[in-house]
Amino acid sequence: MEDARQPPARPRTQIQGRVLLLTICAAGIGGTFQFGYSLSIINAPTLYIQEFTNATWLARTGGPLPAHLVLLVWSLIVSLFPLGGLFGALLAGPMAITLGRKKSLLANNIFVVLASILFGFSRKAGSFEMIMLARLLMGVGAGVSMNVQPMYLGESAPKELRGAVAMTSAIFTALGIVMGQVVGLRELLGGPQVWPLLLASCLVPGVLQLASLPLAPESPRYLLIDRGDPEACLMALQRLRGTGRGELEEMEEERAACRGRRAQHLWELLRNPALRRQVTSMVVLGSAMELCGNDTVYAYASSMFLEAGVPEEKVQYAIIGTGSCELLAVFVSCVVIERVGRRVLLMGGYGLMTCWGAIFTAALWLKSSFPWTPYLAMCCVFAFILSFGIGPAGVTGILATELFDQTARPAAYMVCGVLMWTMLFLVGLGFPFILASLSNFLYVPFLGVCVCAAIYTGFFLPETKGKTFLEISEELHRLSGSKRALGPMWTGPEVIQSTEL
Repeated sequence: MEDARQPPARPRTQIQGRVLLLTICAAGIGGTFQFGYSLSIINAPTLYIQEFTNATWLARTGGPLPAHLVLLVWSLIVSLFPLGGLFGALLAGPMAITLGRKKSLLANNIFVVLASILFGFSRKAGSFEMIMLARLLMGVGAGVSMNVQPMYLGESAPKELRGAVAMTSAIFTALGIVMGQVVGLRELLGGPQVWPLLLASCLVPGVLQLASLPLAPESPRYLLIDRGDPEACLMALQRLRGTGRGELEEMEEERAACRGRRAQHLWELLRNPALRRQVTSMVVLGSAMELCGNDTVYAYASSMFLEAGVPEEKVQYAIIGTGSCELLAVFVSCVVIERVGRRVLLMGGYGLMTCWGAIFTAALWLKSSFPWTPYLAMCCVFAFILSFGIGPAGVTGILATELFDQTARPAAYMVCGVLMWTMLFLVGLGFPFILASLSNFLYVPFLGVCVCAAIYTGFFLPETKGKTFLEISEELHRLSGSKRALGPMWTGPEVIQSTEL
């Protein structure tokens, strides 16, 4: 009778689902969420930071700082973030191998804590140099997390959900952008007196990650293939799946294929002929995501809203709508990616972006001829961002996880990171000149990038939906005509030398 009164045991699959959800949220809140948040909160206090820079210089020297030098200091504050991201991307590979995926994300919060302290006390100390250093540190942290988080989640997820789980990195990026736009409203932390708190609020996601990520397991693939610890790998799989014997055997096969091979250095990856197809796909599609013009649409949104008749004091709320569009689209893409596959989302996303970009260009060209064209251009802004979120925003980040094996994956993410941050810097630097030279046809080069990306995806990118890492690797070697053997097949449990940097 006593047994009958006891509540039924909680289903084991439900517990494991919660562990996977905890892993996703804990990694994301201090990872790509932090990147999106840092990217957007700097927009609100632009004028206040420039005034603070001038006032600080006046207090030091007794004279105001010339306007062009104020603009130069502001440009450095903005551009030091992608420069730090470049350093972080180069640091991410060694950290992921030596510390592990989870510990790398935890240790990465050192940069966040230091940056938030510098942000918070910069005005009291009368030092705009503290803001510059803090932006550099935030960039380093973002560069590490943008590489390690999708690697960690891709290696921890089951193959049936790998695409959807890896897509959550894009969801957290979009969520961070929207949250930064909301917190940066003048009614919240975007006012002239509290902007140091706005910049220092990056500490909150870092603290949340430090509190939650230790409860999640380490990447099972890292534990087995890099560390050579099958017991720890099995414990991690049991926490994530409930049972891990079948998947452990699959990982042992991948481990046997990597036998005798250490983790590849960056230059070894680039010179390896067997990986040339994967590296080319990653470089082409990674560059296309940064050069497709999505960032320029964000930059053009404010002027389009003003021309469409949105009051100037309400534009900040319309800008939040653009970030919300990308968040919605990435969420939809996460839901459908395991049904329609990666190639369909990429080709469809770039195809739709080409259509909306062409209409956007026509609307800009005709805006002086017809009174309704600003409204059409405003609609194109939302439609373009939705199309970007459905395809390139999330799917591109999965490529380095799925196209490379365990020994090449950290170096592949280093290539991805260096590429992303370099392109982000170059686009920001070159966009004013493109705008000045092409005027209403500024979007034509980006249309060419979208068309080329769609064509390349259709002809050269294999579908990876529902396949194991070993199956993907075998298919890629078959397509590239590589004669290099993947290694001996697994014949039973044995001690195999783990990969090293």
